[in-house]
Amino acid sequence: MERNDLYPVFLKVHKLNLLIIGGGNVGLEKLTFLLKSSPNANIVMLAKDFLPTVKELAMIHNVMLIQKPYHRKYLKKKHMVIAATDDLKINQKIYADARKRYLLANIADTPELCDYYMGGIVTKGNVKVAISTNGKSPTTAKRLRQFFEQVIPEDINKLVQNLNEFRKTIKGDFEEKVETLNEVTKGLIAKNS
Repeated sequence: MERNDLYPVFLKVHKLNLLIIGGGNVGLEKLTFLLKSSPNANIVMLAKDFLPTVKELAMIHNVMLIQKPYHRKYLKKKHMVIAATDDLKINQKIYADARKRYLLANIADTPELCDYYMGGIVTKGNVKVAISTNGKSPTTAKRLRQFFEQVIPEDINKLVQNLNEFRKTIKGDFEEKVETLNEVTKGLIAKNS
């Protein structure tokens, strides 16, 4: 059976320098996805032209727009790059240039040229669930996201905050604290008989 070997990571993208190349519909989709999850993400967008919606989002979220064609010099001092142009050759060049600089790259709609995927994300307060289909089915990730948005209670953040406060009061070493927290929270997954 095929399995997903990706390692999930939650990045503090407000501390990283992200570059999105492409100002059309795919660039807008990538920008919107990033800003929905991380409104303070540090993003620069590079394109010959930008959709009006991209320009609006850029003003609201302090995204820098550079209206020029792609050149590898724009990869300097970046941590991650997203290629969202409608030109496969340019996207392939971006990937090759990114690899030479050890940058993580996501080349839209080209899974074999991706170091990471942008999967489905559900956020409820401090709780964030990421969903990956290993780049095989964004539609499945979308449907799973919608499912989890419905089943995770809106007040889950209260539980997280209360457990955080309780955790601070627990005495003992690390193992004793983990055991106590496991005991207190086991009812969260108890099956109805």
